[in-house]
Formats: sequence, C-alpha cells, structure tokens
Amino acid sequence: MTDELAPPEAYQRFLSGDLERELPWDEVERAGFTGAPEAVRSGIADRVTSHTEALLELSHAIHANPELNFEEHYAVATVADLVREHGHEIEVGLWKLDTAFRATVGTGHPHVAILAEYDALPDVGHGCGHNVICAAAVGAFLAVAPFVEELGGRVSLIGTPAEEGGCGKEYIAREGGFDDVDAAIMVHPGKGDHTEARRVALRQVEVTYHGLSAHAASAPFMARNPLDAAVTAYQSIAQLRQHILPEERIHGIFTEAGKRPSVIPSRASSWYFLRSPTIPTMDHLTDRVEQILVSAADMTGTRAELRWDPYPMYMPVRSNRTLASRYIAAMSDRGRDVQQVGTRQAGSTDLGNVSVRVPSIHPTIAITDRSIGGHSLAMAEASISPEADRAALDAAVALARTAADVLADDGLVAAMRAEFDASGGVVDVTSFDR
Repeated sequence: MTDELAPPEAYQRFLSGDLERELPWDEVERAGFTGAPEAVRSGIADRVTSHTEALLELSHAIHANPELNFEEHYAVATVADLVREHGHEIEVGLWKLDTAFRATVGTGHPHVAILAEYDALPDVGHGCGHNVICAAAVGAFLAVAPFVEELGGRVSLIGTPAEEGGCGKEYIAREGGFDDVDAAIMVHPGKGDHTEARRVALRQVEVTYHGLSAHAASAPFMARNPLDAAVTAYQSIAQLRQHILPEERIHGIFTEAGKRPSVIPSRASSWYFLRSPTIPTMDHLTDRVEQILVSAADMTGTRAELRWDPYPMYMPVRSNRTLASRYIAAMSDRGRDVQQVGTRQAGSTDLGNVSVRVPSIHPTIAITDRSIGGHSLAMAEASISPEADRAALDAAVALARTAADVLADDGLVAAMRAEFDASGGVVDVTSFDR
C-alpha cells in the first residue's frame, strides 16, 4: 500500500484524541472560585424578575416577526428600544453590519461580552429559538448592569446577526469587535441542559458547471451537459458519505438546473455544506469534495467553477470549562442540573469563531423534553412555550451571574485564560479562507 492510499492522517489523529485538548472537569471543580458576592447574585435574580414581562414580550415579538440573516431590522429596533428605555446607550450598525449592535456599561477590564442572536430561518421562522437567545442576552445585560460599577470592569451586550449561514460573528471579529473582550458568553435553546454541545466546523462551496447548450431531441450530440456533471458530483458525494467520520456531514442542493427539458442547459449549479469536528479533518474533507466536484466536470466534458466560502468558515466551538463552571453554579440555584458535557452534534455555530479568539461558552438550555428536531416547525412552536419562557429567564440570570463572577474574581479570569491558551490559543481564522 502506498502512502497515497493510507488511511487519512487527520482521521487517525481525531480517533486517537490528539486533535482535541480539553481541561478535565475534576481540575475545574478543584479550583474553587468564589465569584461575585451573594448580594450581587441575589440582586441579579431580583432584576430579572422585575424585567420578566418586558423580556417575554421581546421574545414573543421577535418570534412573531421572523427575519432572515442580515435583515433583522425589526429585532434590532425592538431590542434597542428596550435597552434605551432602561437608560443605556446602544450603537446600531457597527462593524459594517446594519443589524449588529453594542451596548456597554463600565470601563476597563475584565470585559465580558454577552452575545445575542435574533435571525430566523426560511419557511420555519424561529425554528432554532433565537428569540429565546436574544431575550436571555438582553435580560442578562439589564440584570448585571447596575452592579458593574461596584464590581469593576465592563460588560457589553453585542448583537450578532446572521448566525444561520451568514457567519455574522466572524465579520464582527474581523472588524475588531472582540479584540478587547476577555470572555464571551451566550446560551442556546434545545432539548437538554448542557455546558457544551460540541458544535463542528462548517464551510460552504458553490459549484457552477459550464457546458454547451443544444436541442435535447434533435442535436444532443452537439451539447456538453453541465447538469450531468452536477448530478454525477451529487451521486459521488453520496458515495463518499460511507467513508467519512460519523461526526461529519455533507449536504447540498441544486440551485440551477436548466429551464426547459427540450434544451440542454449551458449552466448548472449546486451548493454544498461541509461539516467536520476539527480543522484538520475539515481540510481532509474539503480536499475530497473538491476532487469530486472537479472530476465530475472532467467526466462530462464541462468546466467547473468553484467558489469556496461565500461566507467565512465556521470554526468548531472550543468551550471554556473554567468559565462554564460558573454557569453551572448559577443554573443550580435555578433548579437546573446542567450536565457537564453534551452530546457531540453535527450542527455548527459562528460562536466557534469567537471561541478561538477569546474564552467562550455556548451552553444549551432545555425548552422542551420532546424528541423534536432543530430547524423545524415543532421547534419554532416550542420556542414560545411556557418552558421556553422559563428558559429565557433562567438563562438571563445565569449569564448575568457568570458575567458578574468574571468581573469579581481575578483568579477566575487568570484560570480561564490559562485554559484557553492550553487549548490552542488564538487561531487566525482568515488563514482558512480558500
């Protein structure tokens, strides 16, 4: 067997555990961080209680007015009105994104960013529950704001558009939006309470095949059919799925396939998402898919035009367990038993792009106990259920308390940074642009 036919090195390293460096939970638990004073913790809970009506109105209003990525003008205006009503300035249209925003209290460091999402999906609306994410983030900011001066440091509410396919957080990062942030925190609704959901990397590729058109009945021999290339590539990718990691996914659609059966088209196009648990395994998967897409053109006498990453690549989420330990403690006081590690999921989030720049957490909070899939009408319905309302309020308290703990405990800040550095430190995401 030659080296070219050897098993993929990236897959072997992934299976050996060599590609993921995680701080053991028992080391986190032994650290014994104290966090914010009890008066601050109880005061945060009281603040969320006082804002309950406004926060649930916000969640339901965003849910009733779903907006796609980079078009979330209603959601942003609604958040801005609420934040201003409570005496805080808010900047809208930052980082070259019309629907990004930031509100800040305090000065200096530590600087905690509480991240809000609010975009929806085609056809299913808020089938990912971003209305809950937004309400929880706004509630956390309003609850911790009165205590920031006492604790020292700074807390920002950052509105991040276009999580669903647009990788909005990466655009914010490239414009310096997270450069002086010491910790980034957010929460995502789901079917369980977990500190991490092990989201994977995501990249996109658009392929257009160029051929020669002709009459499909009288002169097909004069054509070069790009639709044949697109179909061949699709079928070949289906065969590849048997030979990729269980954690990997490839899914695609045809976006252009001709206008009339009697005319062999001159163009055909497809759009694929690739997902993989680590960057080295994603590199391998990318090479395999590109080989297929190009070879399909060679087989059909057409020309392939590939466009990788029409939006930036989504990085795998690197959850900071030191930071997550404070979220667990806060949720325990809300009666939620947060599991330390969730199941590995094939979904992706642009929070991953933040998590390779600053210590971050992306826990999940239960809004249903039913086995329903994300990105569905059933999940959209669950996102305005009584369980979702309770989750938004519980998450607001837990995120606010986590932020307060960071401001109050220098040892916590040092430990979460040490864990971040040991897990790989800062990653230059732009180096993966293809």
